Amino acid sequence: MFGLILLVSCTLLAQNRPTRSWTFAVSGDSRNCGDIVMPAIAAGVHKSGAAFYWHLGDFRAIYELDEDMSPPAELGLHTKPLDTPTYLKDAWPDFIARQMVPFGDLPVYLLMGNHETIAPMTREAWLLQFADWLETPALRAQRLKDDPRDHKLRAYYHWMERNIDFISLDNSTTDQFDADQMKWLHAVLARDEASPQIRTIVVGMHEALPGSFSSMHSMSESPLGDKSGREAYAALWHAHDAAHKRVYVLASHSHFYMDNIFETADWKDKVLPGWIVGTAGAQRYKLPPETTPAQQSIDLEVDAIEEVTPDVSTMRPVGGGIRVTVLGDPLPFACGDIVEVPLRLRTVEVYRDPAAWSYSDQLLSEDIGALASAKSAKFNVASRTSGTATERMRSRH
Repeated sequence: MFGLILLVSCTLLAQNRPTRSWTFAVSGDSRNCGDIVMPAIAAGVHKSGAAFYWHLGDFRAIYELDEDMSPPAELGLHTKPLDTPTYLKDAWPDFIARQMVPFGDLPVYLLMGNHETIAPMTREAWLLQFADWLETPALRAQRLKDDPRDHKLRAYYHWMERNIDFISLDNSTTDQFDADQMKWLHAVLARDEASPQIRTIVVGMHEALPGSFSSMHSMSESPLGDKSGREAYAALWHAHDAAHKRVYVLASHSHFYMDNIFETADWKDKVLPGWIVGTAGAQRYKLPPETTPAQQSIDLEVDAIEEVTPDVSTMRPVGGGIRVTVLGDPLPFACGDIVEVPLRLRTVEVYRDPAAWSYSDQLLSEDIGALASAKSAKFNVASRTSGTATERMRSRH
């Protein structure tokens, strides 16, 4: 259990006036132990003087009982057992009472996470339960300003504050971003690009956009998510590159804190500032090992591995492949090359999340059974051969 918020400081520049700064707070994933962590976060937010708090989704686990509502027996707390029907009925009201109430009158903006759509929960039920946070005067006024005919409540929305457009996107299910949401996003960004008043765009969502350091637990987990997520990234980059807007991207879903998440080979010279802040009470995930910019990924076919004991080392025949992230300058690999490189193999982390696509299953379908990383200087090409029907290596840039 751990809790952390990202406090973002915004600087306002006014003609002939001193520079003024203000802050807002953001984090996500308060399932599991959020009833304990979120009140502390609220206290920190109040102490910081933040203008608002932004929750990036995953309020309760839903697929299992949250530990803060039903503590494990091994803790010896002697609490009354909680049955599943009662838990499902109380899960969201408990979130409101124990995690939202501590913020008092401070504005709080809510986003959907994938756990908000685990059966029996649905997007429609979420919209009804949290309508008070989605239909505030500010959000309603902005929606009608964009389109006076738009009276529909949605899980995505935006609001403007102090020359900044804050955009909340919904990627809680694998069918998002759908065509309607993408049309809406393009329209919002077009208005922002044309507006001299809007200088900065801050986008929040649950799952990170594709191509981040957390790609194995992001919109890349589904084909539609990957496609629409890359389209959204390209639109945000256009707002930065062509219209000279400052653009920042926030997400959670992965239960850790990380900055500079888009400094990857996917985006190269089109890097937007990005953060993952999945730190509001959910069980902690390990940080991805490839937390320095990677330029290349290769798949190696493995014939044997060395099994080492205190007494003897033996080569054991195996079948399958490993995916290796090359850290540093890319190397001129080709299919059929035989390479030597010291590696520490690791199994793919399996997330205990029934609502998420399985990265480990996907790798196994590609005959990849383990992952590794190594600096490019550690690689030695033992021999170069042209690609054959029995390729020993598949290389991709």
